[in-house]
Amino acid sequence: MRILLIETLLISGVVFAMVAAVGIIRFPDVFMRLSANAKAATLGSSFILGATALHFDDVRISAKIAAIIVFLVLTGPVAAHMIGRAAYYGKVPLWKGTICDELGRDDDTDGSIP
Repeated sequence: MRILLIETLLISGVVFAMVAAVGIIRFPDVFMRLSANAKAATLGSSFILGATALHFDDVRISAKIAAIIVFLVLTGPVAAHMIGRAAYYGKVPLWKGTICDELGRDDDTDGSIP
């Protein structure tokens, strides 16, 4: 039963990592790519690390892996947000199919962060 759980976690992690990779390649602008990477890669890495913790069955290794997972979950989305914010205020062009710019970028601003 334990082997089946490890295999399930590994396969799920690989699928999420693959979705993140495909999202980075296929999405048209930096903001959509960041979204795919922040969500899918964080979840995929967490599943793979969880499978590793179950495989080794050692409290010290499991504690280290739990700390790594917490660190990934806390820092991954924050880093993606900050990179997206820098890209937005650095005037990286939006995809031409973007319907709504909720921040209301003005093209006559100097690009400084408010």
